[in-house]
Formats: sequence, C-alpha cells, structure tokens
Amino acid sequence: MLVILAALLSVLSVVAVWADSMVADTDRYVDTVAPLARNPAVQTAVTNRATTVILEQIDVKALVGELSTAANQEGAPPAVAKLVGELSGPIEKGLEELVSSTVHRIVSSTAFETLWTDANRVAHRALDKALTGKGGGAVTLKGDQVAIDVGPIVDRAKDELVKSGFSRAARIPEVHSDFVVFSSDELAKVKTYTRVLQIVGSWLPVVTVLIAAAAVLLAAHRRRVLVTTALAVTFGMLLLGVSLTVFRGIYLDRLPTEVSQDAAAAVFDALIKFVRATIRAVAAVALIAACGAFLTGPSRAAVTMRRACASGIASMRDVAGSAGLRLGAVGRFVHRHKRWIGGLILLTALIVLVTWSYPSTAVVLWIVAAVLAAFAVREFLDDAGATGRQNGEKEPRPS
Repeated sequence: MLVILAALLSVLSVVAVWADSMVADTDRYVDTVAPLARNPAVQTAVTNRATTVILEQIDVKALVGELSTAANQEGAPPAVAKLVGELSGPIEKGLEELVSSTVHRIVSSTAFETLWTDANRVAHRALDKALTGKGGGAVTLKGDQVAIDVGPIVDRAKDELVKSGFSRAARIPEVHSDFVVFSSDELAKVKTYTRVLQIVGSWLPVVTVLIAAAAVLLAAHRRRVLVTTALAVTFGMLLLGVSLTVFRGIYLDRLPTEVSQDAAAAVFDALIKFVRATIRAVAAVALIAACGAFLTGPSRAAVTMRRACASGIASMRDVAGSAGLRLGAVGRFVHRHKRWIGGLILLTALIVLVTWSYPSTAVVLWIVAAVLAAFAVREFLDDAGATGRQNGEKEPRPS
C-alpha cells in the first residue's frame, strides 16, 4: 500500500511543484513564456488580432467620402470623384494589408520580444490568474478564457502607421482588446485542484519520499521493495507523460473556432515544458535507483558485474603499486571505513539533487556519473593488504 501511495503521490508532486513554481518563481515563469514571442504561430495570431482591432477603429466609408470631397474641391472631373467613391472595397483591402504588414513588422522585431518579456515579468502571476482567478496585470481571466491585452501593440502600430504617412491612424483612440491564449470549459474545476496543489507544492515531494522510505524500511526484503518502488514511480511518470499528450489533443479539439489553434498549442506546449522536463528527471532518478538496488543484490548478474568492476580497479591499483604508489594510512583508513564513505557519497549526491533548483535529466546523469567516479576512487583507495600488514599478517609472496 505504501508503494502504491508513493507512486500516486509522485505524480501529484510533479504537478504540485509545477503549479507552485509557475506562481512563486518569476524567472521560471518568464523562462517559460519568453520563447513564445519568437513563435510564428503566436506572432501571426497577435498580428491578426491587433490588425482587426485597428481596422475596427477606422471608418473606411468616411475615409472614402473625404477622398471624394477632396477630389471635388481640387476640381477633378465628376467621373473621377464618382470613381473615388466606388473604391471603398480596394481601399479597405489596401488598408488591411498596410496595417497587417506594419503590425507584423512590430511583432516580429526584437522590440516585441522585449515588450513581451517585460510585460510577463511584471505580470508573472498570469498562470495564477488562469488557475485561481487571482492576480492582475496584462493577463486576465474572463469566464473560461485566459486573454492577453494587445493594447500596447496597437499603440505601437499607430505610431508606425503615422510615420508611414497614414496620418488618420493618429485618430485611433486608446483601445484594450483581448488575445485569447487559453480556453477550457473545465477551467473552473482545474482552478480548484491546482490551488490545492499549489498550497502543498513545497511539502508533497518530501512526504512522498518519506512514504517511499517507510515502504522500504518496513519491508522484509528491502532491496526488492526498493526496486519495486522505483519502478512504480517510473510507471507513474510514464502515465503522467501520456496523460499530458492525451489532454493536449482533447484541449485543442475543444477550442472555440475564433481561437488560433496553432497559437494555443504553442502556449500549451510552453506551459508544460518544465512539467515534461521534471517527469523525465524523476523517471531517471527512479530508474537509476532501481538499477543501483539491483546491482547491490545477490543475483548472478549483479555479482558478476561487481566482481568485474572490482577486478578492473584492483588491476589498476596493482599497476600503480608496481610503479611505486603506496597508499599507506589512506588505504587503511578507506578499508576500515569503506561503508561509511559509501554512505557519505550517496548522502552528498542526494543533498545536491534535492537542493538543485529544477534539476533536469542531464543534471541527474551528471550526478550519477560523479557518484560512480567517487565509488571507483573509493575502491581504488581501499588497500586491504595494507590493513592486513598493519595487523601483523604476512604479505603473500608473489607467485
């Protein structure tokens, strides 16, 4: 029961840590959403929304009327004035192209990346707004949608249009319009669950580790239960990864028609990027723990591998001894406290892993490599012969 509970809580721990980090860690949040400014789908969706907002503020009929009046005042023939009055369609199309190209130039520039990053740094509680309904800033929660205000982009586009010679753009009033980046009918339910996970985010991983440790300590066959627990956690991570993929498809299929699916997919993938990274890291730790427990066991494969490694390191030590290396007191000390040194190595690795901010799979593998290297050094310095000679035993004669 403890093994099953630890596996279930490991899944909740990953989600809880994600929810807590998205709310409490500004840098983490900014690192998550900053790349979206360079995403073509997001740029296109923002461009389309901002273009629509600007065109809604321009009265094309009034503009055509002004052109027709100006033509009459300049003494143009009546046929020319009439022709100008029939150009509302082409003028509207030309305006749309002008506005769209201007907005896209702004959105695809480095200035937009800076604007996007700074806005999200100030409003880094955007995800909290989406999942708890609290917070403020550029990101708002309306019903079952998360929306970003494109007003600053519209203001920048107005200035660029005026510089391009379209002075009428200066008459566009200050507007605030929403660009929907997340929408779900289940958002109300998700808010409740995520709020709970956010609250327990700091403690749930610790509780999970303690429950897993209790399962091992209470077992009659501890090594076997350790392997089982590690494999159960790995299976939980696999299940969580598959669930995220399935939920992504369901979420995109249920989006309203007016929401850009490509942009929504980009936002979804960005938000769960660190969840997937954590899943891989936890699965790597669990698999390595399972392999470590197996290799310390009495099975023929484990014993053979241990003997092969010990024999190889002993050969290196013999070669070094033939070259004049004498371990002396160091070798005797390591041999006498070999088990305690091994425990200290593992404890140090655990402390590094736990205190590392958001360890990735690469970090886990580097820690494992360091642990293996430390154990190899311990084995090399373990001079059992030096300890025997100190106790009065005769050194065996070479054959």
